Amino acid sequence: MNLKAILTGTALAFTSTMALAETHAETGNPMVGGAAMFPEMNIVENAVNSADHTTLVAAVQAADLVETLSGEGPFTVFAPTNAAFEALPEGAVEELLLPENKDRLTEILTCHVVAANAMSDAISGMIADDGGMHEVETVGGCTFTVSEGDDGTIMITDGQDRTASVTIADVKQSNGVIHVIDTVLLPAVE
Repeated sequence: MNLKAILTGTALAFTSTMALAETHAETGNPMVGGAAMFPEMNIVENAVNSADHTTLVAAVQAADLVETLSGEGPFTVFAPTNAAFEALPEGAVEELLLPENKDRLTEILTCHVVAANAMSDAISGMIADDGGMHEVETVGGCTFTVSEGDDGTIMITDGQDRTASVTIADVKQSNGVIHVIDTVLLPAVE
């Protein structure tokens, strides 16, 4: 399936769930990508509503991870925005979405997932307990380092020494939590 077809399907899902968002009472969760995020919905159900995460949703679909991320969890997902994907080298996203690159895409996406329900206060506590930096093991087998910026922002350094900032923290889901990030995390080069 090509990127245009995936994004078109995502846009239809987004449109069909906006009615729910407009009629749902305030949840206390932060808005993401212009959409309400509902703690009683799972990670995938909420992600399709975010206008800032259409590329991530397309990638999750292409990697056949929808069922996994809709599962019981708990999961902590560091969710890169569309702008984060656009910052990758030209053509990288389209190449990753090709069927022959599914294994690499799956590896990258699962390196954004931790098998826990880690709210930002717990992450900050682990950082403090470890003297300013804490190693995090991801579902995809990556080991990343989390730290805090001078303003308290949670930062994640990936396997290629690139750093992502959490721009929206603690978006509660029925099967975990999402933290929106501004950079796609990449595994170490082998």
